[in-house]
Amino acid sequence: MVQSKREIEKLSLTTKNIAIMASGSGTNAQAIMDACENKEINGIVKIIISNNSKAYVLTRGERKGIKTLVEQDFIKMEELLKSLDIDLIVLAGYLKILPLEFIRSFENKIINIHPSLLPAFCGKDYYGQRVHKAAIDRGVKYSGATTHFVNEIPDGGPIIFQKVVEVKEDDDFESLGKRILEQEHPLLVKTLKYFCEDRLKVEGLKVSLKEEKCER
Repeated sequence: MVQSKREIEKLSLTTKNIAIMASGSGTNAQAIMDACENKEINGIVKIIISNNSKAYVLTRGERKGIKTLVEQDFIKMEELLKSLDIDLIVLAGYLKILPLEFIRSFENKIINIHPSLLPAFCGKDYYGQRVHKAAIDRGVKYSGATTHFVNEIPDGGPIIFQKVVEVKEDDDFESLGKRILEQEHPLLVKTLKYFCEDRLKVEGLKVSLKEEKCER
């Protein structure tokens, strides 16, 4: 079978080693693992880390045969991630701020997903359902989800992609949160797909997409 130039280029890309950090049930982590398995993402999940020993995300990883770890000293975790040749760390519902030294060690290699349209409803006090409660209380007409690179400012790194979700008049924080979560999964998969194809270019606080080379 004759392969196109783009197919050959994809085959030549190095498969990225991914670490997932999460605090809860891990639905976003599941979406990532599934997308890696079906080759939608050119990556492999090497480890799942949680700051919560009872988090169901650890069970999801174990069922896939993926190494799991309950968060420990960040210096030791950095050493472990580097020993695993991790190319990308994904914060998939990770409810904790990373140490500055850790962030600097993986500059432009840590991606977070936040359940609002940044820069709205963000920062160290905005996580989980708090974000949706704030959006409802403020009376915004639209909310959504954002993927971004992580820097020293909580939720302040370069924005990659965003997905808009309408806020309905009868929404409460639970119904809004549920609809946003449904959009988080494909948004995160899309983001990781582009990262693992080396198509995200970061310049300051802006992220642009490198053009896809087409067959001639």
